[in-house]
Amino acid sequence: MPHHHRHRWLDRFGAAGSLACAAHCALLPLAIAALPSLGLAMWLGDGLELGFVVFASLLGASSLLWGYRRHRALRALGLLLPGLLVLWAGVLYAPLHESVVPHAVAMTFGGTLVGLGHLVNLRLNHGHVHDASCAH
Repeated sequence: MPHHHRHRWLDRFGAAGSLACAAHCALLPLAIAALPSLGLAMWLGDGLELGFVVFASLLGASSLLWGYRRHRALRALGLLLPGLLVLWAGVLYAPLHESVVPHAVAMTFGGTLVGLGHLVNLRLNHGHVHDASCAH
């Protein structure tokens, strides 16, 4: 697979994963209410959430930094970095205070920003024109 196709696939994968994470976090309060009857405790645990945030951070940073080197536009990073900050704040702060609704809002908002960052990066890379201002 050519290098640029691999990065396009990573952005699509990152966007889909981030938006799925945002949906997961938005539905978390409903799932907690139904938890006893559904047996979903494993899928709603702190360890899985922390794993999602670590994975989103690594994938987002590598994919968007590669994209930035290519297109030199800060728009995608301007969505990714605040999104990751909100996700990390939600993962690190909420378990200490047992606040489900603010946690779900923070995780939904952060996941949405990260997903949008991937989509913007994908769009910037797809629309990239090779000319004298190229950095590569």
